[in-house]
Amino acid sequence: MGLSGSRRIGLLGGTFDPVHAGHLALARAARAALVLDELRFIPSGRSWQKATSGASGAQRLAMVELAIRALPGVIADDREVRRDGPTFTIDTLHELRAELGPAPALVLILGSDQLHNLATWHRHDELLAVAHLGVAQREQVPLDGFPAPVDALVRRHRADTLPDEPSGSIVFFPMTPVPVSATELRTRLARGERPAEVVPGPVLDYIEGNGLYRNAGQR
Repeated sequence: MGLSGSRRIGLLGGTFDPVHAGHLALARAARAALVLDELRFIPSGRSWQKATSGASGAQRLAMVELAIRALPGVIADDREVRRDGPTFTIDTLHELRAELGPAPALVLILGSDQLHNLATWHRHDELLAVAHLGVAQREQVPLDGFPAPVDALVRRHRADTLPDEPSGSIVFFPMTPVPVSATELRTRLARGERPAEVVPGPVLDYIEGNGLYRNAGQR
């Protein structure tokens, strides 16, 4: 919690198709490094930047709920799954800000690969007016060499630690790499493998019970 007593709420979005060890490690690292009171996994609905996922929104939400049961202070938020039409992060941030009020710090959690692509996001120039960005380095993706628009944002808004404000800063935090390829993971699942080293057991049980990713290798 910040010095003023305001809550710090981390927001981790993605398709989570399926949720895996890399996502969970990112959530743990963000909670610890940014001293978050709460972290919300927000499975996307119909993403405008990605092809149709292998599992439905309801199934991806269910898998997230199974994966985070043992993580204190971590919850699943279903708003994007329930939303009609394309999913835009800026809409979610404005919605959360309207619900939670002006005081809590909202921290959008990203990997460094996503930060490199930030200028392609819908209304990306509005993000820091509503939230902070908490960025973890992803394997093989450096924290420099950003495209010009992103580099300008980083230079203007970078902070060493998360400030006691509701929004407006970009903070980098360390994370032990957990190399997982979602495409390779779905291919393994399609072959009938059970990759317990990267997917929680309850999630694997759900995948098997619902016959998910059987045709993943053909996509």
